[in-house]
Amino acid sequence: MSGEAEGGRSAQLKHTGLRHGWTTGACATAATTAAYTALLTGDFPDPVTITLPRGQTPAFALATEELTDAHATAGIVKDAGDDPDVTHGALVRATVRRLPAGSGVVFRAGPGVGTVTRPGLPLPVGEPAVNPVPRRMMRDHVALVAERHGGSGDVEITLSVDHGEEIARSTWNPRLGILGGLSVLGTTGIVVPYSCSAWIDSIRRGVDVARAAGRTHVAGCTGSTSEKTVVAEYGLPEDALLDMGDFAGAVLKYVRRHPVDRLTVCGGFAKLSKLAAGHLDLHSARSQVDKGFLAGLARRGGAGEALAREVAEANTGLAALQLCRAAGVPLGDLVAVAARDEALSVLRGAPVAVDVICIDRAGTVVGRSAVAGAPGPAAR
Repeated sequence: MSGEAEGGRSAQLKHTGLRHGWTTGACATAATTAAYTALLTGDFPDPVTITLPRGQTPAFALATEELTDAHATAGIVKDAGDDPDVTHGALVRATVRRLPAGSGVVFRAGPGVGTVTRPGLPLPVGEPAVNPVPRRMMRDHVALVAERHGGSGDVEITLSVDHGEEIARSTWNPRLGILGGLSVLGTTGIVVPYSCSAWIDSIRRGVDVARAAGRTHVAGCTGSTSEKTVVAEYGLPEDALLDMGDFAGAVLKYVRRHPVDRLTVCGGFAKLSKLAAGHLDLHSARSQVDKGFLAGLARRGGAGEALAREVAEANTGLAALQLCRAAGVPLGDLVAVAARDEALSVLRGAPVAVDVICIDRAGTVVGRSAVAGAPGPAAR
């Protein structure tokens, strides 16, 4: 497979049977290329072909086009392939206007594209939320179109996404201080199904925003219930909460390179038992609760062999927890301590103190560890 696709359709991924898709950055680049070409020539190329950072040359069908003396607008419907991307099917538009010679390429946020309002992101406050790689792709393609058709390459590009402000409410953008809509994202131009690269990138940006805001204590949480728990426990502000989901490894590895004084990991008992057993991806499709491991922890906490066997044969992690609680064995605390120690091993001596809180489905704390590790100077 060449990695190319025609008409904006996603290509089939080798071996997996899943179609890859195109990022908002790739769609915006294609729309910009078509619009600037039309502004210079009077005709929209349809489909429009672009070159991605790794050399692929997909072609995109235009969904909308508009040409006046002052501007040209082209729109492309994003196809995320088989990835469960909230922006799949969104209409990405680029409006291109000429600027005076020497102006360069200027980006504007139209309806549905957010604006950066907090420091810590790879863009200054006040800039449209168009990430660096998509900006570079658009500049490069503007330069190519200008060379081909006799333009100056000095243009204003206004990007918009239909219903983008509404879609953005289900993303990290509001928490990261990106207001008014979506971000234009992508480092390769390609969406790989179930790679969750956007989520992991959002975790990293969450750490960056927290550090830029001077937060010395952040929390990696598996969901909204665990977020409520750490807010109740520690009074942490919203920009100190990291929507970790299943990606414990992504949080720990990024905090290892970009330390904060203290990290609290909070989540469901079953999920955090996976971290305790050494799994860094907590998704049910990629790791399972190890009841044998829990039985070993129960023995360490004073369980006899009969109880340990019951734990090993329990249907779920929570069932194992309930068996131990009835017998006075602190399995929740033992899991929290083991998860904390695994987190510290991933941090490899980074100046970060760690504690872990385990909760049940109702948000009740069922286990916790003490804080351990080497905190940064502000926590000493």
